[in-house]
Amino acid sequence: MAVGIFDSGLGGLTVLDAVSRRLPDVPFVYFGDNAHAPYGVRDADDVYNLTTAAVERMWAAGCDLIILACNTASAAALRRMQESWIPTDKRVLGVFVPLIEALTERSWGDNSPPREVAVKHVALFATPATVASRAFQRELAFRAIGVDVEAQACGGVVDAIEDGDLILAEALVRSHVDALKRKMPNPEAAILGCTHYPLMHDAFQAALGQDVEVYSQANLVAESLADYLKRHPKMIGTGSESLFLTTGDPARVSDRATQFLRRKITFQQA
Repeated sequence: MAVGIFDSGLGGLTVLDAVSRRLPDVPFVYFGDNAHAPYGVRDADDVYNLTTAAVERMWAAGCDLIILACNTASAAALRRMQESWIPTDKRVLGVFVPLIEALTERSWGDNSPPREVAVKHVALFATPATVASRAFQRELAFRAIGVDVEAQACGGVVDAIEDGDLILAEALVRSHVDALKRKMPNPEAAILGCTHYPLMHDAFQAALGQDVEVYSQANLVAESLADYLKRHPKMIGTGSESLFLTTGDPARVSDRATQFLRRKITFQQA
């Protein structure tokens, strides 16, 4: 049994890398639904069906605790899954919570009324599906008031990263930041609301300027997972080896993952 990390493609490897460094003794099962990536242009029902199928496969691999490293899945499917689908002995968690905890400087267990926070103008960069769901704004509103969130749908960035075309990805990042700044000229903070985007962190930071604090999810999720497992140690399980699964071509996905993480990664067919 291991902790599962799910993503529509390779972006979740940024989360896997961070949690592996934070929790080196915990085995992980990584599932990339590369055959159906990207999720960010799919409708909510499609994302839900693909996500639940992947989660069931990870349960079969022994994962009682699964992190949806895919923001689109977290935004479009997680609430529906938690309300009516996930068994009581399993846990499926998303990646918005650690971001909002960091942005609002309050713990998720703090159920006091929403209050004003230091940051007033926030740029959210995410996939079209995540932007359309307004899930980030909804969850933020439970905890904070007076925060202006301007969302920018970053079409094409995930495809460019998955294809290994980082020159195109950087050009698209600059274009999307320019579009965001036309709507919000002076953001104080920026949320990289897709687990692929930390791979382009430097490009986002350069386009936004050094005065803008850029929040990437990987390290925040790693700290949040470490805290969760400290409070729920039975969810770690008894597994000893990590496993990499993909719905895509294992050889191609392995090569790309090895390039991303700069260490040998071998995927198996899911």
